[in-house]
Amino acid sequence: MKKFALLTVSILLLASCSSIRVNSDYDKQVDFTPYKTYAFYKTGIDKAEISDLDKKRILRSIDETMIAKGFSKSETPDLLISFFTKEREEVNVNQFNAGWGYGWGWGWNPFLWGGNTTVTRHSEGTLYIDIIDAKKKELIWQGEGEGVLTKDTHKKDEMIKEFVTKILEQYPPQKK
Repeated sequence: MKKFALLTVSILLLASCSSIRVNSDYDKQVDFTPYKTYAFYKTGIDKAEISDLDKKRILRSIDETMIAKGFSKSETPDLLISFFTKEREEVNVNQFNAGWGYGWGWGWNPFLWGGNTTVTRHSEGTLYIDIIDAKKKELIWQGEGEGVLTKDTHKKDEMIKEFVTKILEQYPPQKK
């Protein structure tokens, strides 16, 4: 029983170490093979509520990833790419109480062993990348990546590149 509990905790810890969780959805009726060119959908990108610097980072990362996949940028694209973001603050409160007796924390314990409470905060963000058929003006694929954000400007380029790369790994979808 102890081995099972230890294995379960180990798996949960390893799973929680993954910095970015990704998912995608797409129109199952679409054949993705004819799409070869793309452009950015400025109207959608302008609505993203992030700094212009972060927008530039995301656009650069999308360009690098799409070109590496064999796509090319065009004035008359097959695909339009847009993105939007969501951000939320995570607050974790952990309370550790030690000692014998009734109650919790200082004053209720006959041995006066106190407790310890820690509060940690971090920002979690989600980046959504939308791929739209340029002729039909229909969403055909959407990828999302969720993970912990950093305020460190030196790490932002790396973090955003990782978000975009992991999301676009799932594009184009592989038919099963």
